[in-house]
Amino acid sequence: MPYRSADRRRALAAAALGRTVQEPGPVSEESEPFHAISGTVIDVSPHLIVIDTPDGHEERLVIAPWATAWRGEAVNPADLPVGANVIIKALRSGRVVDRIWADITRITGVIQAVGTESKDRTLELHCGPHRGRRTVVVPYRASGRLQVRHPKFEPGYLFDAIGVREDGVAHARLPATSQPPYRWTAVPPPPTGYGGVQSRISGTATWSDTFDVEEQGVAYPMLERSDAACDDAGISCTGLPYLALGSMLNVRNVCSGRTSVLPVVACGCLAGRFCDRCLECGTSPRGRIVELSPRSFVELGGDLTAGCFNARVGMG
Repeated sequence: MPYRSADRRRALAAAALGRTVQEPGPVSEESEPFHAISGTVIDVSPHLIVIDTPDGHEERLVIAPWATAWRGEAVNPADLPVGANVIIKALRSGRVVDRIWADITRITGVIQAVGTESKDRTLELHCGPHRGRRTVVVPYRASGRLQVRHPKFEPGYLFDAIGVREDGVAHARLPATSQPPYRWTAVPPPPTGYGGVQSRISGTATWSDTFDVEEQGVAYPMLERSDAACDDAGISCTGLPYLALGSMLNVRNVCSGRTSVLPVVACGCLAGRFCDRCLECGTSPRGRIVELSPRSFVELGGDLTAGCFNARVGMG
């Protein structure tokens, strides 16, 4: 189809409606903005980290005394290895490091097969028609923690974990949610009382590392299948309206009070099949309403290892 690009559609919609093209990103708030910076570690010391950014620039950032880091577990920022891929939450106009996530990945999909040739388990996942298949290793030392919240390592059940990339392989370390008790094809229907007229819808916002590293945007479950080229779209246990690629959403992190205006850039067909709740700063209504790029998630005040925040979404 022509004009499948979300950026192109956004420009056409603005022209048709007589609006200016709104650039995606955080809405001005009274609180200090967060900056998400990605790159590869070139050098690190207790007080300074130097990274090579995706556009080829070298960034030298001061590490705050309170800064923390995660690479499969909590580590000292100065102990991060050279060559690690990092996402940094920075303050003070993006010059002071507050939080670092190194080699982090999120593995969300439907279990297709389980290998048990060793103490470590290997899961083959279907991650949606647009994301393909992924393999994740569940290390023996992390399996107990994961199976407390993911009791069924069986084909047909959903899986969602946060881990690290090691030698090109994803290793799960933390459960990102409690595994839904139903198979992936048995998503509960949305509430019957939904009328499609709410100006704001509340639920869970999560993140995915399948976006481009610098991208600002969301994946959204309720897209027309023909429009999104995704046969699994249009399913959610939350009463969401149908939207088109390129639509602008106003996404608010209820926990941090931060807001961004972000375009719908992808199909969130897997997100729509999780009828779970986020427990950050209270309990969210049931259902995932958006899946954010890591950059957008961090700039809204989200913690990548927590995996979610309570969100309120409306048209931008």
